[in-house]
Amino acid sequence: MTEFQKVTHTEVQELSELASSIVREHYDPILGEEQNRYMIQMFQSPSAITEQLDKGWQYYYLLWNGQKAGFTAFYPKQGRLYISKLYVHKDFRRKHIAADTVQFLAGQARQMELPSLFLNVNKYNDGSIAAYERMGFVKVRAEKNPIGSGYFMDDFVMEKEV
Repeated sequence: MTEFQKVTHTEVQELSELASSIVREHYDPILGEEQNRYMIQMFQSPSAITEQLDKGWQYYYLLWNGQKAGFTAFYPKQGRLYISKLYVHKDFRRKHIAADTVQFLAGQARQMELPSLFLNVNKYNDGSIAAYERMGFVKVRAEKNPIGSGYFMDDFVMEKEV
């Protein structure tokens, strides 16, 4: 069973290193190394994570048998709970950690009296899209957002009622 450990400001460097390793392995083949490196710097660097924590984002490690198997980050947005990040290290995939995490996040949304979860997922991330659909998420729209330096996030927005 997956356990959840809240990340504190003192763990930002360690979290950034975990995030970088997961994101590089998973997204380099989808985005290319150059864009992925840029996105890690923008969104997963120690300074970016610190800024997100300061804005009230909640980060949790996903623990499997006491090991840090991944992490998630979320915050209320547009009257729903936005899942900004849900990453599981390749060595821990297929253990239902993501499904356990979605259940945990649904509980967080209910505590905040928010009716649903939503997230962005890259349009070419077929494995994650299929996993989210199995967990009850539906595609609600496609969007392409500029993130600087000529790069875009080309995503589906998916949502799940809680």
